[in-house]
Amino acid sequence: MTSIPGVGGSSSSLATKSNGNGMADLDTDQFLGLLLTEMQNQDPLQPMDNSQMLTQMSQIREIGSNDRLTSTLSNLAAGQELSMASSMIGKTVKALDSNAKDVEGKVDRVSVQTDAKDSSKRTVSVHIGDSVVDISNIREIVET
Repeated sequence: MTSIPGVGGSSSSLATKSNGNGMADLDTDQFLGLLLTEMQNQDPLQPMDNSQMLTQMSQIREIGSNDRLTSTLSNLAAGQELSMASSMIGKTVKALDSNAKDVEGKVDRVSVQTDAKDSSKRTVSVHIGDSVVDISNIREIVET
């Protein structure tokens, strides 16, 4: 019996990337890999119906579109947080610092930290003296 090329390498590498949560954890590359494997290994006597192929192609486009939209919205949110934080420089705020302690004072500067594991995740922080405050922990902007 002859072996079908691509079955062993593609499916096993895709299986190791998935964390056991089924299709919900597949990214675009993994989905495309599964689709190509399926098309390469389909029964030649009963090939995939054209409507099935079009459905899968539209799913691929939808996944790609959703990925781009998610990335764009994440970048927009990060930019908005940075803009909001920079507008607080010189203003007095009440907040919780990184140690969950109440802090009140003037915002000296703003910083952005990038997640070491995922460079697309950023955290915007304001600095009040020696305290570092995540932008989401600001409770009040005090009018002076």
